[in-house]
Amino acid sequence: MDFYKRVALVCREIPSGKAATYGQIALLCGKPKHARQVGYALGHGRAGEDVPAYRVVNAKGILSGAAAFATPDLQKQMLEKEGVHAEWTEEGWRVDLKRDGWKNTLDDALRLRGEFEKENI
Repeated sequence: MDFYKRVALVCREIPSGKAATYGQIALLCGKPKHARQVGYALGHGRAGEDVPAYRVVNAKGILSGAAAFATPDLQKQMLEKEGVHAEWTEEGWRVDLKRDGWKNTLDDALRLRGEFEKENI
């Protein structure tokens, strides 16, 4: 299995105007305890250049900010361009995952699993 290729494939499936969590991506990749690996893959280019990493946030909906992007508000700007509102909290910029979170389905998970098998990843 190539976990990083799986991360890339799953992240490309996040719809425009939605955000997903690192844990959600890890689960869809078949490795539910690998949320930090998802962050590593996105933060170090292991998932590729064309992956919409700005759509991925932590479990609380907190944006990565300057830790992963060129400027502290770049992730926020990119999300808001797609209609995802971010609100300032004591923890940082946060998106409302109930409203703007990707609600993937079992059918999505099964389709992705089929893609992994087809790609032999």
